[in-house]
Amino acid sequence: MNNPALLNEQHYINRILLGDSFEILSSFPDDCVDLIFADPPYNLQLNQALWRPNNTKVDAVNDAWDQFDSFAAYDDFTRAWLLAVRRVMKPTATIWVSGTYHNIFRVGSIMQDVGFWILNTVTWFKPNAMPNFRGTRLKNDVEFVIWAKYDERSRYTFHHHLVKQFNDFSAGKQLGSVWHIGATSRAERLKDDAGNKLHSTQKPEELLKRIIVASSNPGDVVLDPFVGSGTTAAVAKQLHRRWIGIEREPRYVAAARERVEQTQPLLPNDPLIAGATREKPKRVPFKLLIEQAYLTVGQTLYLDKPEHEATIIENGQIRANGFVGSIHRVGAQLKQTPSCNGWKHWYFVDDDGQRRQLDDLRNAVRATTKR
Repeated sequence: MNNPALLNEQHYINRILLGDSFEILSSFPDDCVDLIFADPPYNLQLNQALWRPNNTKVDAVNDAWDQFDSFAAYDDFTRAWLLAVRRVMKPTATIWVSGTYHNIFRVGSIMQDVGFWILNTVTWFKPNAMPNFRGTRLKNDVEFVIWAKYDERSRYTFHHHLVKQFNDFSAGKQLGSVWHIGATSRAERLKDDAGNKLHSTQKPEELLKRIIVASSNPGDVVLDPFVGSGTTAAVAKQLHRRWIGIEREPRYVAAARERVEQTQPLLPNDPLIAGATREKPKRVPFKLLIEQAYLTVGQTLYLDKPEHEATIIENGQIRANGFVGSIHRVGAQLKQTPSCNGWKHWYFVDDDGQRRQLDDLRNAVRATTKR
């Protein structure tokens, strides 16, 4: 396996690279990327022009790069690029793949075939999506984004609390998998010299902001193997991530480079940056509370619901109702639940005779450690 440190900062990092993704990725070392966003060709298979009721032509996705001879050819292409990016992913990295109903189900199946473990499928609802002018089917007002980790057992970054701010339906609550984001606005849309939209599938910055904030940290390397108009690179720069974009169309590369050059990073104290860099609390083993005399062997602990009493034993475990184990394991067994945060559900009696959460003692140990 190649050394991840060999990824050349000068040649690759914070660059929009012109060329074929397969060729460029083959020069990367293994395990060098923290996050991937990919918006591959959709294989829309448009066989004729689309017209509005007022006889104006729809500027649809009919680019040569979106054309494939068959489903089999598209599947071969998909498998090849997924394997190429998986090789350069760190085992702790995740990948997000955007698509429509034309391709996303084929892509998802192949992702599973090559070893990815799917975490979520985001339904991106676009309230300003173009209608179905012929009235022959439902309006296509959603796209899909598959989020997957390297394999079934791999660990990964997820800023669960930080992304609550993006909940479109219940502010401050856990972010769900339906995202209400308009299609790319006129203000964001890149135009060519004739005033027409430069890229037919330019993604809104809000979409990439959520993805990058959710699943990476400042300083991480974000790769987009089909970077197009440069949205991924621009948002990554804004959010203090390092980035690599690959694109084979020269006109897109030129526009993306200019766009990223004009993008300014957020201030370091911005909540989107500071929230991701905040130091994680120090892990405190339960046994340490006994060693530092916060608790004693033989002392009684109290479970909240259902009410049970447990006795602390010498090895730093507890015994209750025939169960022996950690505060988490015994708590889960008594509650008959898959898991239990023992710090939050077990109580002790303090010197004033008041019941208090074990978490209070854990925080006291942390405070002492910082001094």
